[in-house]
Amino acid sequence: MQDAEREKEADDRPTSALYLRLRIGLRGINPYVSIGAAQAARLRKGWRKPMPVRLQINGKPEVPWRVNMMPRGDGGFWLYLAGVVRKASGSQVGDVVGVRVQFDAQYRAGPSHPIPLWFGQRLQRNRRARAGWERLSPSRRKEILRYFAALKSPAAQMRNARRAIQVLAGARGRFMAREWNP
Repeated sequence: MQDAEREKEADDRPTSALYLRLRIGLRGINPYVSIGAAQAARLRKGWRKPMPVRLQINGKPEVPWRVNMMPRGDGGFWLYLAGVVRKASGSQVGDVVGVRVQFDAQYRAGPSHPIPLWFGQRLQRNRRARAGWERLSPSRRKEILRYFAALKSPAAQMRNARRAIQVLAGARGRFMAREWNP
């Protein structure tokens, strides 16, 4: 068996889960728990990019939530807790919770939404905005496209497309609950 095949096979094997007691913190507006470098290494040694995991807080939700832990730069990870998970577990910021986390080799969280026509056309017409879009991280692009997919009214779509183009082109402004600075 080739080394690459052996490595792929090892990656697909289920890993043991970590069971931790952690306090839910707040980073900006995002609830999270912090996974230390030694703990993360027990899931996947040397992993430096977003790590796909299955997550339960206090045993909830029944079917573990699939999410990527975000690297901190020191070998540890930020594990952001979606509202769905917090609601299912009845937890909130400041609570000490039981965290079950397991590496998920099958999770492939690629772009889930295409660029909507009403945004894509504006993006193509604005060279500076297009360059700004290309400079965004894949996760930020995905976040914007997910946000755009939830917009229902044409007025909301146009308003948000206009704001996005402005900040992507380098204008100082507010879009998606954050300040954008050139």
